[in-house]
Amino acid sequence: MKSHNAMHPAKYRVYQFFVAVRAGLPGWAGGAPRELSAQGQALVSQILPTPAQQSLFYRMPPNDRRHAVAVAQTLRQAGHTNPALLQAALLHDAGKSIGQPIIHRVLIVLLEAFWPAALARLSRFHPTPKSHTQNPESAIRQIPWWRRPFVVHAEHPQIGATWAEQVQCDPLAVQLIRQHQTALPDELHTGPQKLLAALQWADNLN
Repeated sequence: MKSHNAMHPAKYRVYQFFVAVRAGLPGWAGGAPRELSAQGQALVSQILPTPAQQSLFYRMPPNDRRHAVAVAQTLRQAGHTNPALLQAALLHDAGKSIGQPIIHRVLIVLLEAFWPAALARLSRFHPTPKSHTQNPESAIRQIPWWRRPFVVHAEHPQIGATWAEQVQCDPLAVQLIRQHQTALPDELHTGPQKLLAALQWADNLN
């Protein structure tokens, strides 16, 4: 996604670090607001029309909800109207709701930037195919608590895609959620690839 990332990777990691820290601060200490604006709530209701889809969205922590709405708003401002793309924008991080404390989020950002091999080891996960596709949360919760957030980081695209499918999101949205951290080729040949590139671009900007 080099051609769609508007920020230098090192600068983006620094940005992610401070976003992660700010997300854990209370309002009096300069933390981000915990509730969505009325405009954000209306956007969620428009893109995710069913109660089950909205419940999946609001299961996410407040900072992930704000991020998701910002991604969707960025896409709409850029002229993207594909319903599946916008659903994926709101739910691409839904799998993180299993649990990612602030300290782990900060560690993940730092390890991803400076020690990716260690992050890969901590994130290693070998579930049975059935447990991963039908009950991913149960499989993840069997992992020791201290390592679980690292596995959630690696597996949240698959987890979120499973949940999105269960609440009957658009099949293309499910595909985009599952692949939203997958590297794309330099040349984009298909419609889904172009939508995935747009999702990654907006995700990286926010």
